[in-house]
Amino acid sequence: MKYSNILVIDDDAEDIEIFSEAVNSFKENITITAYTDASLALEGLKKAAELPDIIFLDLQMPRLTGKDFLQKIKEDDHLQNIPIIVLSGQSDVIMKDIYEKIGAHNFICKPNSYKELVEELRGILNI
Repeated sequence: MKYSNILVIDDDAEDIEIFSEAVNSFKENITITAYTDASLALEGLKKAAELPDIIFLDLQMPRLTGKDFLQKIKEDDHLQNIPIIVLSGQSDVIMKDIYEKIGAHNFICKPNSYKELVEELRGILNI
């Protein structure tokens, strides 16, 4: 297993719950930490004793947007190497290119079904 410590940032608690259920369905030893506020997630990362192996980041959030969060992470020497997967409700090739240029490792459209989410995560997490 390549990723055993996952951070998910999404202002929709229901989306976090569905994401967590999908990851837990793999029956792997994976720890999921979740934040509904990107500002608090950034503060938590800066204080963390152990960094996540990967971050799943929603774009549309109040206070600190996903784009702003990504830019701040990439400016921080301690945090910039954490792979970030951008989650978006919109499938847009231009958006994907923009976020990958900023430093996202991947850009995925939030799947429409639980089964699609599980398959998408299986591919990203190499399970």
